[in-house]
Amino acid sequence: MGPSGESERERLLRLTAAYVVEHGVGGLTLRRLGAAIGSNNRMLLYYFESKERLIEQALLTASGTFPELAGALDRLGGPGPLKERLDDCWAGIAAAGNHPFHRLFFEVFGTALHQPGRFDRFLASVGAQWASLVAERLRAEGVPDPEASRLGREIVALWRGLQFDLLSTGDAAEVARIHSAASAALAERCARAGVHTAG
Repeated sequence: MGPSGESERERLLRLTAAYVVEHGVGGLTLRRLGAAIGSNNRMLLYYFESKERLIEQALLTASGTFPELAGALDRLGGPGPLKERLDDCWAGIAAAGNHPFHRLFFEVFGTALHQPGRFDRFLASVGAQWASLVAERLRAEGVPDPEASRLGREIVALWRGLQFDLLSTGDAAEVARIHSAASAALAERCARAGVHTAG
């Protein structure tokens, strides 16, 4: 443990997360990374097994260093109309300070799709984690399955697409307007699903 109580593994993960957010993962080697963060490729393999596993864990660590992104889904469980809470979630996701993480996310996502087997755990997490969390919040709203699961996937797909649009265009105001229209329709569908079940 270091003087702050941080283990060597935690230190390396924190430094790796900061490095890949700034530089991306294209052309990244463990030798280059080790030199940049005060370690070497053998120690990185000792702690993380492979470069892919290290990058996957660094993404999770990096996401926690962007407070508005890390807390975005918490807004879905708050008070107020569902439409407003969906818009609050999007505002947290789309915050300008999160853009470096979004760029890294899409870089790794594209690599994972193009090179099967490299980031399978990452793909599995991306494909299920957020959608499951949103579906859980919708069930708490009274939306039954399978509608809650389907709508959870649809909402996350909307967010992923708008993240890409936001990075591509830089037009945050227009993307927010698009989200607002979509969230109104989604909230209405959730309300109808709950009413049908209650009836």
